[in-house]
Amino acid sequence: MSCGIDAPTTNSIPSLTRWALKRITMGFRCGIVGLPNVGKSTIFNAITASEQAAAANYPFCTIEPNIGMVPVPDPRIDRLVELVKPAKVQPAMMQFVDIAGLVEGASENAGRGNKFLSHIRDVDTIAHVVRCFDDGEIVHVLGTVDPLRDIEIIESELGIKDVEMLDARLQRVEKLSKGGDKEAQHQLNVLKRVRDHIDKGGQARDLQHDENDRPIIDEMRLLTAKPVLFVANVAEKDLPQGNAFSDRVKKWAADHGSECVIISGKIESEIALLPNADRASFLEGLGLQRSGLDNLIQAGYKLLGLRTYLTAGPKEVRAWTIHAGDTGPKAAGKIHSDFERGFIAAECISFKDYDELGSEQAAKQAGRMRIEGKEYVVADGDVIVFRFNV
Repeated sequence: MSCGIDAPTTNSIPSLTRWALKRITMGFRCGIVGLPNVGKSTIFNAITASEQAAAANYPFCTIEPNIGMVPVPDPRIDRLVELVKPAKVQPAMMQFVDIAGLVEGASENAGRGNKFLSHIRDVDTIAHVVRCFDDGEIVHVLGTVDPLRDIEIIESELGIKDVEMLDARLQRVEKLSKGGDKEAQHQLNVLKRVRDHIDKGGQARDLQHDENDRPIIDEMRLLTAKPVLFVANVAEKDLPQGNAFSDRVKKWAADHGSECVIISGKIESEIALLPNADRASFLEGLGLQRSGLDNLIQAGYKLLGLRTYLTAGPKEVRAWTIHAGDTGPKAAGKIHSDFERGFIAAECISFKDYDELGSEQAAKQAGRMRIEGKEYVVADGDVIVFRFNV
């Protein structure tokens, strides 16, 4: 397989292949939010193995949003590299955006103000870091540790900002609806419903919308419409089970259709400094199977309904991120739009079969390579080569 590409009928393959090799495959974009001094920047530094964000014991130490790219851990990639020995490897990448600590009144410019709220609009999901540890040396901006109070403050600020946006949009749409514009009347009804729900303390993501209403909401890029991962930041001694504080966060997340991950920012910082070869034994010594970063990414994929397919060949082994339910043509379009437009078939080997048999050729000989058409729903872990014609 060559980057999952097999298209002998087109003259554009060399340039398309070079383009595909250079392209970064995104997992998802995650904005990290929370009150000051909850450990956001410490966790960001750890998961990006960098010092981009200044972790300090005072509020607002993060002044501009820091952006870090990290590879999505996937042992299947490691196994394919072992088997195929490619010239290049490209795991899926995640983008983390560390946003300055928000405080009550942020939507009205308290603290660093609402300029930071705008940075959240472009992410796929929000990682809400919640302080679940007591430490007399690290001040809590509100004086005491109370996870649910902290969660409600942040969600309230995001909701206030959404209402502000909705009010501005409603004024414009209402003028058009009074002139008899039926589409404007439809938008007015949808936006009012969402605005009233948020104004009563709800979140836009709580509401169900039909296929006619969904584009109206999506266009607004509402902050409270984004899926939320709650990150309970605990002390080292409380790993892996957490504590009474994190239990409250887990229940809140479950009650609101979200995911919760327990992380110790301190431990993640130590892991970041270790050579890769030493990390497994370090985690084992703590009674952990995976790092907090791995758990966070796994929870994000679950929350967003994401899947991974793979391409493997002498030039490159690569992971591609798609949504659950994506068909062969849609998955092919992740490599290039021409692959989706000219899709003929997908030659698929499950990772389990590839791992067991050891090569593409062996899978073919064993009858484990499947030829799938346009209606095929790509499975997580499929190793694929696409046939197409443009």
